[in-house]
Amino acid sequence: MMVLLRLVLFLFIVEVIFYLLLTIYLRSTKREALEDEWDRRHPDRAGDSAERSAFVRRSMVGFQKTLKARLVGLVFILPTIAIAVIAWFVNVQ
Repeated sequence: MMVLLRLVLFLFIVEVIFYLLLTIYLRSTKREALEDEWDRRHPDRAGDSAERSAFVRRSMVGFQKTLKARLVGLVFILPTIAIAVIAWFVNVQ
């Protein structure tokens, strides 16, 4: 029983680390795309400016509600199901 508890704890820690890394990566790529969009739309005001920062901040408000951001939650579900299925198959035989 203690081994199972350690496995669950280790799995949860690894999943949290991957979740955080994926979230940071997705947010940074979205932010980069928005900055490129601003530079493309406003070539005369390209580069860092208060207007560009405001545009990126306003555009990032709804990012957590997008499908791409929500699918990151599968990091918790899929490995847990895979390990449970593997453990079940190993113990049935």
